[in-house]
Amino acid sequence: MDNALDLDLPELFLRTAKRIRRNQVARLAPLGITPGQARALRIVGHHDEPLRMAALADHLGIVPRSATTVVDALEAADLVSRAPDPTNRRSTLVTLTDSGRTALSQMAAARRAAAEEVFASLSVEQRTTLRDLLAALDAQASVGPSTGTNISLTSLPRRS
Repeated sequence: MDNALDLDLPELFLRTAKRIRRNQVARLAPLGITPGQARALRIVGHHDEPLRMAALADHLGIVPRSATTVVDALEAADLVSRAPDPTNRRSTLVTLTDSGRTALSQMAAARRAAAEEVFASLSVEQRTTLRDLLAALDAQASVGPSTGTNISLTSLPRRS
């Protein structure tokens, strides 16, 4: 691979990812949801059963105390509810509320719009190629360097 390409590719990729993130943050702001809260809401929403707080923390890659802070904010906004786990009294279950389901749908639309704005200058063929290339990179990234955990998106719940 060309040395200039080796240097440019990561920088261009990161700049594009940051642009997508900035667009998403701007589109989430009217919903009153931070990117961290949006991510937690998506994780809870993509599970068929209520999710234990510890499992949410694991999915988010944060300590349980930090997950509690995120869930506190989501609960205050009436996007999730908490209940004791009937099978383990030391655990708490998190579930989407009806408002949370509505917000999840609005978030998905905001994410799509933010991405569409960034990728609008690409043809359908170019977007398909880019998607295929990113999927190939994701598929080959089987083990994370420091955690030993699988970081492939194919292991994550499907997003809406």
